[in-house]
Amino acid sequence: MKTQYYLGWMSNFLPEPLANVLQEDLTDRKSLVMISANPSSDEADGAAERSWLHQAGIGFEESHLINYSVQKEEAHTLLQRASVIFLLGGNTIEQNEFLMDYELPGLIRKSSAVVIGASAGAINMSAKWLASRNFGYDIEKNTLYEGIGLNNFSVLSHFDLENNMALVRDELSLLSEEMAVYASNKDCAVRVTGNKIDIFGDVYLISRSEIQKLDETL
Repeated sequence: MKTQYYLGWMSNFLPEPLANVLQEDLTDRKSLVMISANPSSDEADGAAERSWLHQAGIGFEESHLINYSVQKEEAHTLLQRASVIFLLGGNTIEQNEFLMDYELPGLIRKSSAVVIGASAGAINMSAKWLASRNFGYDIEKNTLYEGIGLNNFSVLSHFDLENNMALVRDELSLLSEEMAVYASNKDCAVRVTGNKIDIFGDVYLISRSEIQKLDETL
C-alpha cells in the first residue's frame, strides 16, 4: 500500500506520535530524494525538514536534492530509485512550475516510495489547489493549479486557520464543491495509507462549503 504524509510546518521537531508512525512507515531507508520549493536557488535547502527526520532517528544511506541545478534525466533516475520522496516547503508556485517543467508528477504517482510534503510540498501533492492573494500569494487573481494528484483531494497547509475561518471557507467554497479540502496550520499531518486517512493535530475538512474539525486518529 502506498503511503503519503501531508504535513503542515513543524514549530520545532516532529511530535512524538507523528515521529513514531513515520518510524514504522519508513522501512526502506536507502535513498531520500527531496524536491526543492526554491528550485532556482543555489543555496542548499531542506535543512529544516532533514532535521525533523534526524531528530526522529530516521536516517538514510543517501540523500539527494532535486532543483534546476540537476539535469532532468538525472532527476528522473533519482526519483525512480527513491525510497522516500520529500517535497519541501517554500514557494508553492515555483515548486509547481518546476514539477511541471521537469515532468515529475507522473513519476511520483507511479513510485512505490513513501511521499511526504511539508507546507508548499503538501499543497503540491494535491489534485488541485487554489492560489489566492488572501492566502499570501503575489498574484493578480485567484488561480487554480493542478498538483501531483496522489489523492483526489486538495490541501491548504501552514495557514492561520484559527483567525481566518470565514475567509478560508469563502475562498475554498467553489473548490470544495468539486473535492474535499483538508486545511491545517502548524504541527499537523494528514496521513493516507491506501484508502485510510489518519489525522494528527488541528486539521479541518472543507466539503461542499461546510467546514468541520476532524478528530485525531494518530
